Amino acid sequence: MAGRKQHIEQMDKALTAAAVKRPEELLFTYKGVLYPSVVCNPETFEALDAFEMKEEDLLLVSYPKCGTNWTCQLLNDMVYTTSGKEPPQEMPLLEFGTPDKLKRLTNLQSSRVLVTHLHTDNLPKTVFAKKIKTLVVFRNPKDAAVSYFHFYHNNPGLPTYDSWDEFFECFMNGKVAYGSYFDHAIAWNKHIDDENVMIVMFEDMKQDLVAATTQIADFFGLPLTKEQIQLIADKGSFKAMKDKSNETHGKMGSFLFRKGDVGDWKNYFSEAQSQEMDAKFEECLAGTKLGEKMLYNVYCKT
Repeated sequence: MAGRKQHIEQMDKALTAAAVKRPEELLFTYKGVLYPSVVCNPETFEALDAFEMKEEDLLLVSYPKCGTNWTCQLLNDMVYTTSGKEPPQEMPLLEFGTPDKLKRLTNLQSSRVLVTHLHTDNLPKTVFAKKIKTLVVFRNPKDAAVSYFHFYHNNPGLPTYDSWDEFFECFMNGKVAYGSYFDHAIAWNKHIDDENVMIVMFEDMKQDLVAATTQIADFFGLPLTKEQIQLIADKGSFKAMKDKSNETHGKMGSFLFRKGDVGDWKNYFSEAQSQEMDAKFEECLAGTKLGEKMLYNVYCKT
């Protein structure tokens, strides 16, 4: 797709720029949260506050390494299949790039597939004012942490940690890019009953991608046949995406798609670390609807 070629060029350029930065220059703080400086800047965040969402938009939200690129491809393929519309020639995440990108996005016709890792507090005001349909993807925080550790280690746009133990401590304290996984989860639990919000688990998508794709298409009102759903799911399997990652994501392909496994955390977590994250999960999400959903779909399956 034409738009994807420009995405690759933009990200490859950003990674090249990162190579000449000192480790302390790779992150900046905005409203108390760390962000990668090679793709984000405060001016874009400020402009996002007033960014005009459209009722026909398809918004995807997830904490990093919870299935963002995977789900984004599924959504783009759904839109392309139903309308013939290719992805825009812009980096897919709203917060990536300069404020000029937001102006270009404003001029795009619907349906726009828009993506973000941002906390609810930093989303455009019109997301909630207009009740934009929003798909939120969650993943077992243990697997998300391990995947994020490797993403940090292999991505020249982020500092490298000396050890898993060091990264785990920062992850638990929210001292990583995009902040705390648990703050992200607590915020979305407040919207779990909103009719315009759909919560999807990474683990459920792995278990039955056809069923998950069907549910997502129904949520966004995309009229797809069973045959079309099957084709989209086949193309969107982790293996299929990894095999084509250099073509679809350029230099980032080598570290965006590592394993995509469920339960890989068991190869990294010590017993003490597992207990610490379980306690954090209990502290933040015990008794909540999101916590119950995650407990059944994540902890009871991995």
